[in-house]
Amino acid sequence: MDNRFRNRATTRRIHRSLYPLALAFGLSLVSASSHAQQWAIAIHGGAGESEWEHMDPATAAAYQRSLGIALAAGTAVLKRDGSSLDAVEAAVEVLEDDPLFNAGRGSAFAADGSNEMDAALMNGETLAAGSVAGIHFTRHPIALARAVMEHTPYVMMVGTGADDFSRAQGLEQQPPSFFFTEMRWQEFAKVLKDSGRKVPPRPAGAPPEPSTPQASLDQMPRPFAHRFGTVGAVARDSKGHLAAATSTGGMQGKLPGRVGDSPLIGAGTYASDRSCAVSGTGVGEYFIRLTLAREVCTLVEEGKTPQAAADQMIHLELPALKGGEGGVIVLSKQGPPVWSNNTLGIFHAQQIQGGEPRVWVK
Repeated sequence: MDNRFRNRATTRRIHRSLYPLALAFGLSLVSASSHAQQWAIAIHGGAGESEWEHMDPATAAAYQRSLGIALAAGTAVLKRDGSSLDAVEAAVEVLEDDPLFNAGRGSAFAADGSNEMDAALMNGETLAAGSVAGIHFTRHPIALARAVMEHTPYVMMVGTGADDFSRAQGLEQQPPSFFFTEMRWQEFAKVLKDSGRKVPPRPAGAPPEPSTPQASLDQMPRPFAHRFGTVGAVARDSKGHLAAATSTGGMQGKLPGRVGDSPLIGAGTYASDRSCAVSGTGVGEYFIRLTLAREVCTLVEEGKTPQAAADQMIHLELPALKGGEGGVIVLSKQGPPVWSNNTLGIFHAQQIQGGEPRVWVK
């Protein structure tokens, strides 16, 4: 055989033998690129009225700083290709430590003067979820919600059993005085007095009553008066997975044992890679009746944009219940986060990969 034809035949055999390798390599590149997503995160610090009615520049600056720090904690996780679940937990833990917000330290008080804290988070990739309600001593309720998700067969734990589980998991415990803040207590005392109820003794270990006359305290602007001061976060990581987390101190002066929407999966917290991630803040009883967070994602699954879905639930369905107020942050598989609220304002912040952090306070 002519050497030219022999060489061509050999070359064809070599090429044929390389086809599977080339195909596999090509598919791996396609697969890798298909999994490369633009990460994004949004956080909120509650929605309401009185904060915006009375806010002065110093208060606005304080909220700006606090939201920026929480947002940075979440983005730091995403920048190192961490998971969306880790990102929302990191952001919410910062907000739980900040007395400006009604979650963790700075939580509202039940009518008996105790703090009953609730939290939930959800993994959009697996639909795994964890939540806690009516807990008293865990510094970071959102961390306890994650422990329920990862270390029990349950979704939700409440009260004494959840507190016991928290200690068994080695999570940081704090006394009631740790969660106490003077401004939140004064707001609580006013709520009880206005409704004709007796103010209970201050929690053990709390500082003594300030010498400032009560009348002066009543006349002070109340930038901390978070009627809807729940905090939350939604995130999408570089693999395209979604997650949501929400944490709250509940409603000022509520009856002990009342639980709102925040720890209820589908009401105030929801995430699914099929649609979106949602964290809400508002009057929990109405969010629960509408399973509002899940309904937003259902509308997205049906083809609505995240903004249209959020607006439909917040501006149409929620107010139709005659008392439904609040807001949501929403993030889908593509695009930037969106928000919707029917209150005077909502504290929120967001950042997408390649963009700068953005914070909205006033």
